[in-house]
Amino acid sequence: MKEVKEGNIYEASFINLKEGEIISGKIVKRIGSSVLVDLGLKSEGFLPLDEFKNLDEIVLGKEVSVFLETIENKEGFPVISKKKADFLTAWEQIKKMYENGEPAQAQVRKRIKGGFLVEILGVDAFLPGSQIDVKSQADEKDIASREIGVKIVKLNWMRKNIVVSRRMLMEEEQEKAKRRIFDKVKVGDVVDGVVRNLTEFGAFIDVGGVDALLHVADLSWGKVTHPSEVLKIGDRIQVKMLSLDSGSGRISVGLKQLTPHPWDGIEERYPIGTKIKGRVTSVVDYGAFVELEKGVEGLVHISEMSWTKSIKHPSQILEESDIVEAMVLSIDRDNKRISLGIKQTKPDPWSVLDQKYNIGDRIDVKVKKLKEYGAFVELEEGIEGLIHLSDFSWTKKIKQPKEILKRGQKVEAVIIKLDRENRRIALSLKHTKEDPFEKFVAQYAEGNILKAKVVDLLSQGVGVQLDHGIEEFIPVSKLNIPRGKKTKDVLSMGSEMEVVIDKINHKTRRINLVDKTVKSLRDTDVESPEPVEPSEQPKEEKAYFGDFIPKDDEPK
Repeated sequence: MKEVKEGNIYEASFINLKEGEIISGKIVKRIGSSVLVDLGLKSEGFLPLDEFKNLDEIVLGKEVSVFLETIENKEGFPVISKKKADFLTAWEQIKKMYENGEPAQAQVRKRIKGGFLVEILGVDAFLPGSQIDVKSQADEKDIASREIGVKIVKLNWMRKNIVVSRRMLMEEEQEKAKRRIFDKVKVGDVVDGVVRNLTEFGAFIDVGGVDALLHVADLSWGKVTHPSEVLKIGDRIQVKMLSLDSGSGRISVGLKQLTPHPWDGIEERYPIGTKIKGRVTSVVDYGAFVELEKGVEGLVHISEMSWTKSIKHPSQILEESDIVEAMVLSIDRDNKRISLGIKQTKPDPWSVLDQKYNIGDRIDVKVKKLKEYGAFVELEEGIEGLIHLSDFSWTKKIKQPKEILKRGQKVEAVIIKLDRENRRIALSLKHTKEDPFEKFVAQYAEGNILKAKVVDLLSQGVGVQLDHGIEEFIPVSKLNIPRGKKTKDVLSMGSEMEVVIDKINHKTRRINLVDKTVKSLRDTDVESPEPVEPSEQPKEEKAYFGDFIPKDDEPK
């Protein structure tokens, strides 16, 4: 055997150890703030306690990997580092993951400029803010102090720089999930999902790791203004696949499609004549829309709102969100239209009017409005009638209704006409009193002489007042007025004169008179119509509700 010198024996003991390598040692003792590690050399190495991330790792006899920087320093001790050994070991693993495109788990440590500081296998790495999420405006609070999956996108040994991306890993995972979805799901399938986000136009639903759009129009058969009215983030729901576009990767789903269309069987649920209760969803110029159920609305036309009231705009009686009772009038399923009526939920007061009132009845009425031709009065709520100007007085010539009545006044009147079909009632003030004409003709006859009081002086004759308050007109041709003289030259207001009843016309209710002093009555055409002062010509009465009454003024 070849003899080995003593000095060579010492050197031979280091034959397998090289500086700059990772070697294994055994913890033999803890001394103060250091740990003594046996490396199989003539001297043990020292590791400061801060080389250990967890002091629980310090167990006597436990093996530990260290980086051998120097076999022997000037004091004769090896120089070792656990931190460097851990770093190099982790770096090699990180390098393999980078080269193989494998994902890594990273612990988010803290927020730094431009992103986050994260740790992979104990090695610091940088996560840029733009790489946190696939969303452009991700909430960075969602990843703080969390462990997240990342993709290693950049590795620089010289600078010990590692850059990672969570976004790239999420996109890859989403792409894989999309392929799985497109492979096993088809249009019409019902799948489970989780509400991930809400927007003005709809909700994004996570279906198997892929975002699908649930448009606001597909949330409910009823009207939905914002998805938050139906859903909230985190809700677990079932949705129906509406479209799958493998080219763009877009998926759309529906919620309302899981329930029957509300118009199916609409005629059976709401037969014509049915009374329903609904919520007013909108008020427009021509009527109001009422929701019968989600997805089903009907229109109450302005003409179907009241039997009696003249409604200029539906807002006079209805507002949005009002709960109203209405009757189904018609259904057009093809065009999805339902006609409703509010007034039909109550009896038409005009249909039973002749059961409550009769011609000749004396009733108390309230003056609602005054027109030049008469006054509209209210018999009961919603029922109005007209007192024509000609029915104000038996004897006085009334020029304006305001001479006798005022708005809001309560008066007694007599019903003289009732037309249920045309929804019109005529009343009279003068019929509440005895007819003075009948009293007069019962007392006087043609040829009788009586006294008359002058109440009006006109160029064409005079107005006189007889017994019982009757007023008549005597033309100049039947007065004793000398030629060249005027009526006011011979007669005066309030003076009395004797007259002769020349003719009583019961049909026209006129009494023709002649001055007693006129010698020849035969020379006067008593049969011809008497001239009337133009300014005193009464308006023609057209059955109390004639064409001269504007349409808008017709009674209710």
